[in-house]
Amino acid sequence: MLDLVFRARRVITPGGEAARCVGVAGGRIAAVEPLDARLDATRAIDLGDDVVLLPGLVDTHVHVNDPGRAEWEGFETATRAAAAGGITTIVDMPLNSLPPTTDVAALEVKRKTAQGRVHVDVGFWGGAVPGNGGELRGLHEAGVFGFKCFLLHSGVEEFPPLGPDELAATLPRLGGLGALLVVHAEDADTVDHAPAPRGDRYADFLASRPRGAENLAIARMIELARWTGARVHILHLSSSDALPMIASARRDGVAVTAETCPHYLTFAAEEVPDGATQFKCCPPIREADNRELLWRGLAGGVLDCVVSDHSPCPAELKRFDVGDFGLAWGGIAGLQVGLPAVWTAARQRGVPLADVVRWMASGPAGLVGLRRKGSIAPGFDADLCLFAPDEAFVVDPGKLHHRNPVSAYAGRALAGLVQGTWLRGREVTGTDPHGVLLNRGE
Repeated sequence: MLDLVFRARRVITPGGEAARCVGVAGGRIAAVEPLDARLDATRAIDLGDDVVLLPGLVDTHVHVNDPGRAEWEGFETATRAAAAGGITTIVDMPLNSLPPTTDVAALEVKRKTAQGRVHVDVGFWGGAVPGNGGELRGLHEAGVFGFKCFLLHSGVEEFPPLGPDELAATLPRLGGLGALLVVHAEDADTVDHAPAPRGDRYADFLASRPRGAENLAIARMIELARWTGARVHILHLSSSDALPMIASARRDGVAVTAETCPHYLTFAAEEVPDGATQFKCCPPIREADNRELLWRGLAGGVLDCVVSDHSPCPAELKRFDVGDFGLAWGGIAGLQVGLPAVWTAARQRGVPLADVVRWMASGPAGLVGLRRKGSIAPGFDADLCLFAPDEAFVVDPGKLHHRNPVSAYAGRALAGLVQGTWLRGREVTGTDPHGVLLNRGE
């Protein structure tokens, strides 16, 4: 006797979309059978023709900011928002919390802060910063999913960037561990020589973070990966110019992967109003032609996944009082609306829902080695999302579960409504946190 059976005419499986009966036992998917299969279960849920059963999404780029800056976000609010957006696993970034996750003691502080408060499963990145080379092995053995570094100022003093010599020393060390280095790839010198961001014109802010800063940094990381054999992942890629470099390197066998984000696939620089600092992020939202090339990069397999880079802050840090892009905190709060945002843009381009799921579920899971996440297949965790792709809604920041009601998507009409989320066979209600803390390899 199974615990639960879902019957749906539309199920996204590793083989594509099909009518299936999905059986759950002990928190795992026990069977994926034709729709008319006779599976006995304690409870059966029949989905309507307008609802698609998806694997729970995996978001490997989330800034929870807890502890230390919990007024920006927190484990309870972030994971509740994730579940409301169909996400069942997140991996938390090592910076913006205090202390940052740059040694095992800080990781333990973060774990204690999260314990018993998470509505989805949560893993953790470690940080690679100047002076913590001796901490990397300990963090790796403690179960972090890899290590994040910056090549320029991170925005917070307690998480400084790696210089060229430090980077050259860190990569072989991580390569020896088999660990992944995830990189905020913008070149510091290029940004330093660009016009300083100031005022309310988005065009001026865009000029302060030119494509060349990304392109140069990514080229450097590709060559370091080539020389050392280490695994390198490019975070939140926004410059389409870098795609041919990445494609060429991968053909050569270089271990480099890359992600992009819903806001780069949705918005365009030409459409950002002056003073609208809710759109500020680094690297920035670029032009419409650049956006279309990112979509081609996804279709061609050069980009491996789509993740949120959820980076929230209190409203006052966005400086809506003056609308100054130079003064405002840079970050998009998009955890809850990532799936409908990407689906809205995808369907306009004729991209099937199965591709969106691959980019937002199995792709991120594979990147970080989550062997039981991101797919509806026997043996996988019963992490599931009930998604109505043809329902529409208008984003109201006050109704989102993020801690602060700030959203670049405010007032935007999106297609696709998450109707329910299940974590290891249990529905996520938002009142009963039953997420677990994950180690690498689980």
